[in-house]
Amino acid sequence: MPRPLLEVIALTAQDAVAAQQGGADRLELVTGMDQDGLTPGPRTVAAVRAATTLPVRVMLRASAGFGAGGTDGVVRLCAAARELRAAGAREFVLGFLDPAGRVDVAAVRTVVEALDGAPWTFHRALDHSADRAAARRALQGLPGLDTLLTAGAPGGVADGLPVLRGEAAPGRPPGPRLMAGGGLRHTQLPVLRAAGVDAFHIGSAARTGGSWSAPVTATAVRSWRRALDDVPVAG
Repeated sequence: MPRPLLEVIALTAQDAVAAQQGGADRLELVTGMDQDGLTPGPRTVAAVRAATTLPVRVMLRASAGFGAGGTDGVVRLCAAARELRAAGAREFVLGFLDPAGRVDVAAVRTVVEALDGAPWTFHRALDHSADRAAARRALQGLPGLDTLLTAGAPGGVADGLPVLRGEAAPGRPPGPRLMAGGGLRHTQLPVLRAAGVDAFHIGSAARTGGSWSAPVTATAVRSWRRALDDVPVAG
């Protein structure tokens, strides 16, 4: 069986190098983790692309929360997407909700058009939607969407394990790949792998002391790589 995908949040080119050395398969590139991850600048994108051969998914998010910022905000996000593509971005991460907690389909579609066919992840806005099932239906068929980053619940994987297990269960309708992330712990990996989850996302867990002020270390990433690769999968 293919090994499970391990995605690591990077803030800098140094983070990217350490993540690759530790065995990561993909990066999520962001800035502003004090606001849960915002759009990085073109120079950072170019530097990270030059420092690693890993796929890099670049965040498109202008402010804290999950709103797109209205018409003006969407225009700015589209401009940012085009600028980041020019700097070398080839994959993206985004997710917008309207004030009622529904997927802001109009905003998502408009920004996705600016990606020009690039693959993208809908991030944990899903976990904060008013109706998870409705949100997933609203995302069906959006061009380029291949991954849902989710903890299964707003509070993190510890709260969302039952949801993740249900959504990954055999026989579920086909759709974007589920990637578990949000307070993920080593002890949760066997349950998630047994349920069929095959993609995992870590952030502060890849850093010394779990602090965003510390850089990613190859040692921390390698511990996750080994933990994932050592989990037996039934069947």
